[in-house]
Amino acid sequence: MTDRTGPLAGLKVLELGTLIAGPFAARMMAEFGAEVIKVEATEGGDPIRSWRYLHEGTSLWWYVQARNKRSVTLNLKDARAQQIARRLALDADIVIENYRPGVLEKWGLGYAQLAAINPATIMVRLSGYGQTGPMRDRPGFGAIGESMGGIRYVSGHPDRPPVRIGISIGDSIAALHGVIGAMFALRHRDATGGRWNGKGGAECRAGQGQMVDVALYEAVFNLMESTVPEYDRYGVVRTRTGGALPGIVPSNTYTCGDGEAIVIAGNGDAIFKRLMTAIGRDDLANDPQLARNDGRVPRTQEIDAAIQHWCEGRGIDEALALLAAADVPVSRIYSVADMFRDAQYAARQMIETHRLADGTPLAVPAVTPKLSATPGGTRWLGPALGEHTDAVLSELGYDAAAIAALRAEGVI
Repeated sequence: MTDRTGPLAGLKVLELGTLIAGPFAARMMAEFGAEVIKVEATEGGDPIRSWRYLHEGTSLWWYVQARNKRSVTLNLKDARAQQIARRLALDADIVIENYRPGVLEKWGLGYAQLAAINPATIMVRLSGYGQTGPMRDRPGFGAIGESMGGIRYVSGHPDRPPVRIGISIGDSIAALHGVIGAMFALRHRDATGGRWNGKGGAECRAGQGQMVDVALYEAVFNLMESTVPEYDRYGVVRTRTGGALPGIVPSNTYTCGDGEAIVIAGNGDAIFKRLMTAIGRDDLANDPQLARNDGRVPRTQEIDAAIQHWCEGRGIDEALALLAAADVPVSRIYSVADMFRDAQYAARQMIETHRLADGTPLAVPAVTPKLSATPGGTRWLGPALGEHTDAVLSELGYDAAAIAALRAEGVI
């Protein structure tokens, strides 16, 4: 992937944020060709640089989360740094931020402040509770969004407290909503006049920008399937069901004779019949009461017990082979080690290797989704702190002496 390829080539994005939600949204745009300028604090930069496992003092996660981005350091408590950020924001097609509501306004970088100058401004704002409402000023991380949005309540086993998924899924879900919202807003901007030409008044023929307001809890809430109408109509509160998919039978996790867990999704009507035949239960396969899902739900325990009994009689490899031969959706539960040695991952080139600055090879996940004509890709891994500060300021018109003075005074 070259600097000018990808469907978002030519798009300018300013990232004002740290950790996960905002940076992940900007990462996706950078992966598909956008020029992303990431503003970091002068001291230490984004905290994710030092999270989890490190290589020579830098997080391995950082190299993925910040790939293809340009790192600029600014002390945003200084008015001169705020002015630099303002110039970058007004020149950007999209601004992505995940500060608490009100912080950007204090720096003169709020949506209304920018849109008053550049009406084509698109700002993606990711926060715990959104830009309005009685909880807007509270701190909110992904774990809070997962809890308030409902996903924690239905995760785990019914006889135990709710559990979390082992990744920051709430932040990632919010980031994806932010990207989707930005693409919607960009389409509207282009349909109403296009990019700002830098002029004001009658000469400004910019399209209409807008604010994309993403609350972490609302992004999670958006994935909660039919929980709202079920509660409204029947008073049903969906709860934890372990490895099963509630109300859709059979779809569960089962244990094989070698102790390995297997996921079997036999909930389609035709699939159910093939599954029952494959495990030697023709009586269930040909039972007219079980021909449809609504008939299977009352007999969930009986069906699950039959599948579990069959699984206990064989190891996972045999079970996978027999069910795959019967065209039944089935899978082992992959660890990352499984992914590294899996033929499907390899065929789809889902793990790729790049080199760090010191020459060390590093495997990273490939870019998704896969576009046939304008695919995304990794142009470079996460940059050093402030690696692009001088270049970006030069593009704004600062000469070497001015840049040196700003650095000496702690502005950059």
